[in-house]
This record gives sequence, structure tokens and C-alpha cells, in this order.
Amino acid sequence: MKKILTIEGMMCAHCAAHVEKALAAVAGVSAVSVSLADKTARITLSAPVTDDLLLDTVAEAGYTATGIREE
Repeated sequence: MKKILTIEGMMCAHCAAHVEKALAAVAGVSAVSVSLADKTARITLSAPVTDDLLLDTVAEAGYTATGIREE
């Protein structure tokens, strides 16, 4: 399964790397690709992960996830 998060607050490559590292550490996430230009994180899941956990992870990293959808 793949999900796309829309994320506000990322300003630079360091921000994107911080979000990518945080999301990659979530159990069940097998791959993460963050785009500054699109303000998105594309996540590939190897096991079920709740949307709330993904949204909370982004918030704990200091950014605001404004949406989530399945790809």
C-alpha cells in the first residue's frame, strides 16, 4: 500500500530529510520519498499503519500534515 501526505512547513533539504527520517522510523513503513516542490511525502507500507500515526509522526517532527490519501 502507498500513501501520500501533504506537509506544510518544510523549507529546505534539511527539513525534508528530517521528515523522511521520522517517517522511515515508523514500524511498517518500508520506503519514504519527500518532495519539497510538491510539499508531499510518498510512503510505501509493508504492514498496516494508521493515518493517525503518520500524521502524529509528522507533527512530532515539527511540521503540519494537512492531508493524507492512498495512492
